[in-house]
Amino acid sequence: MEDALRTHAHANGAGGSAGTINVQGLTKTYGQERAVDTISFDVRPGEVLGFLGPNGAGKTTTMKVITGYLNPTEGTVLVDGLDVRENALSIRRRIGYLPENTPLYREMVTYDYLEFVAAMRGIPKDARGARIKEMTNACGLHDVLGKKIDALSKGYRQRVGLAQAMIHDPPILILDEPTSGLDPNQIVEIRDLIRTIGREKTVVLSTHILPEVQASCDRVLIIHKGQIVADGTPQLLQERFIGSQRVQYGVRAAADEVATVLADQDIQVIEQRSDEDETCFTLSARRDIRDDLFRLAVEKSWPLTELHREEGSLEDVFRQLTAA
Repeated sequence: MEDALRTHAHANGAGGSAGTINVQGLTKTYGQERAVDTISFDVRPGEVLGFLGPNGAGKTTTMKVITGYLNPTEGTVLVDGLDVRENALSIRRRIGYLPENTPLYREMVTYDYLEFVAAMRGIPKDARGARIKEMTNACGLHDVLGKKIDALSKGYRQRVGLAQAMIHDPPILILDEPTSGLDPNQIVEIRDLIRTIGREKTVVLSTHILPEVQASCDRVLIIHKGQIVADGTPQLLQERFIGSQRVQYGVRAAADEVATVLADQDIQVIEQRSDEDETCFTLSARRDIRDDLFRLAVEKSWPLTELHREEGSLEDVFRQLTAA
């Protein structure tokens, strides 16, 4: 699968300078409502960008502008140097788009549908069979090629939608909730596919499944109320926006004694749990306190049963930035 995607991408010139998105001062209004409010960002070739935000934040509107399906009210959007206002059709040829509600002709047989899409995308007739085979392998469609799309599970329909988005081998993929409705095994498969595609193509991925972003994306944009509130790698965002860190600390000692000592050390106790002769604390501090906690256990002769730092999650960052 990976070799097939890579070979086809190089043969069609994907990669290199292709796959660049530049958004500058983008605003999109509907009447008096600003769905997107003066946002700017770039996406580099071969980058997998996670686009996050609560419902109504402006994610889908931004994606539709990038794909040329909506014109911006203000600002500039360039795809490989082409302005979406003036080159919408050319830009659509360079983009594979999977909207949240997968656009499929459900009365068609899967193979016939893919052949139809290949024809509409201008793939020569003598090349369509090979391209459909590549998409069949990439998206795991072998068992459903002869079935009507209406008879497929939601997971398989999502795979067919992903195949139609990639069949013309575009340098850019825009995926809006691509794992919606999939079971855990299918999610892992699509996640692996996205990472494979991202080695050769630019991918903009919108999803509400935050672990999906951490597993699949090189970089994250968080949009809230039409404005970008964070931009960076998942690790960088966690470090930047989660100022304090949590530590799990377990000792065999009286809970009151330990709590008093921790308070003297200016260490905040978030949660306390006791089990027979063991007391466990969830602690919060703005510095790494693990060495201090180890020394306390030694000085006080507290047998140490647990000591580890919890990594702040992207979910914590998301909640912090979009709660208002």
